Amino acid sequence: MPAHLVDRDPQVTPQQMAAALVPPPQFADASFASYRPDPEYPSQAAVRDAVETFVATRPEPAKRGLFGRRREPAQPARSGVYLDGGFGVGKTHLLAAAYHAEPSRKTFGTFIEYTALVGALGFQGTVDLLRGTSLVCIDEFELDDPGDTMVMTRLIKELSESGTRFAATSNTPPGALGEGRFAAQDFLREIQAMSDRFDTMRIDGLDYRRRAVDESARTVDDVAGALPEGSTTLDDFRAVVAHLASVHPSKYVALVEGLDAVGLTDVQAFADQTDALRWVALVDRLYDAQVRIVASGTPLDQVYPQVMLDGGYRKKYLRAASRVVALSRAAD
Repeated sequence: MPAHLVDRDPQVTPQQMAAALVPPPQFADASFASYRPDPEYPSQAAVRDAVETFVATRPEPAKRGLFGRRREPAQPARSGVYLDGGFGVGKTHLLAAAYHAEPSRKTFGTFIEYTALVGALGFQGTVDLLRGTSLVCIDEFELDDPGDTMVMTRLIKELSESGTRFAATSNTPPGALGEGRFAAQDFLREIQAMSDRFDTMRIDGLDYRRRAVDESARTVDDVAGALPEGSTTLDDFRAVVAHLASVHPSKYVALVEGLDAVGLTDVQAFADQTDALRWVALVDRLYDAQVRIVASGTPLDQVYPQVMLDGGYRKKYLRAASRVVALSRAAD
């Protein structure tokens, strides 16, 4: 008998959050050698090689001048690489490969996981926890909240000044983050400060999940009957969306932990953008854990009205649409 996702209310401690800063299971063995660049897009192989070189190259220690004072370089060294490209071109694979190739202390997490850590430990507590880390990997750098982004740019500045390096991914280059969403000048200054610390690398290409054929998310008439063996849940789609409002996104990892599949009945298009964004955050966690989706109603890649797709979160919605197609067809 399937359980219910809406009955899950995970409690996560700051220590558990910190311990979870590792690549998701599907990228546990990701390496530069296992990355398969599309020969039609040379930038994929070029970026792979550039990131591998970045990780392998040890930064030179700061030189000391007269009386032992540290000399600041004429041009501040870039402290990170930023992988910009559409969804499904292998950015997360390369980020995980960088994590695995780094021999010293390192962390890997999504943007929301790091900001949640700040919320749990405080800014200085998070700095103290991460100080001494050689490489911090940030997946899916997002801008749902300008305050969160300012916190992250402060964190990057603080840690980079103590020698930490960064590798990050997003669907939008750092100089353009926030386009169509926020226009506050102080926010834009924060974004520019972050952009100045990274070498941006553009990856072109098609979504590998949909290269073979342009498919839609699979739907079934009988969700309960189509659920696979194992640990599963069965819920009304609208009930799940409502439940997400009561669970902080930082806990979505724990919300789907241990599940083999989730069943969703009567899927309907979104009318509220906040609900849609929470759903996108859940899809990311389902995808990381490779939890199969069995659903009825509207195909899950078609739940975003055109007005939402025309807004500032377009790339985010399209990424989620790509991922639910893959998860709904996992058994095909």
